[in-house]
Amino acid sequence: MKKTISLTPAGYAELEHELAELVAQRPAIAERIATARAFGDLSENQEYTDARAEQKNVENRILEIEETLKNATLIKAKKTDTIIIGATAVIDMGGKEVTYTIVGPVEANPLEGKISHESPIGKELLGRKAGDSFDFNGKKVKIKSIA
Repeated sequence: MKKTISLTPAGYAELEHELAELVAQRPAIAERIATARAFGDLSENQEYTDARAEQKNVENRILEIEETLKNATLIKAKKTDTIIIGATAVIDMGGKEVTYTIVGPVEANPLEGKISHESPIGKELLGRKAGDSFDFNGKKVKIKSIA
C-alpha cells in the first residue's frame, strides 16, 4: 500500500530544490571517482573510497526525495477557525509564547517552529480553536490565535 506524505507547497519546493542540487553533483562525484581510480591500487585508495561513499549517500538521498515527491499530497492551507495541517498557531505554553506551524513529518523541524501533526503537541493542537486551553506535559497551554 502506497503511503501518502503530507507536504506544504514550500516543503515540496524545498525538496525539489535539494533534488536538483544533488543531481547537479553527480558529474563532479563521477569525476572524483575517475581521478581517484587513476591513482592505481583501489584497495588502499582513501580518495576513491571517500568518493564512492559520497556517491552512495547522494544516490540514496536522491532516491529518498524522489519517493517522497512521488507520494506527496500537497497541504492546502485554508483560512479556518480550527487548527488543521498547514495552519500556524500562536500558543501560550506555561507563560511562554510559541508559534507553531503544523506540517507533515517529513517537513517537521521544531527549531524552525514546524511541528508534525503526528507529534504529541501536534496531535493535541489539531481541531482546537483560538481561546481553547488544555494541559500538556504538566503545562497549561492556551491557543492565542490561528493563521
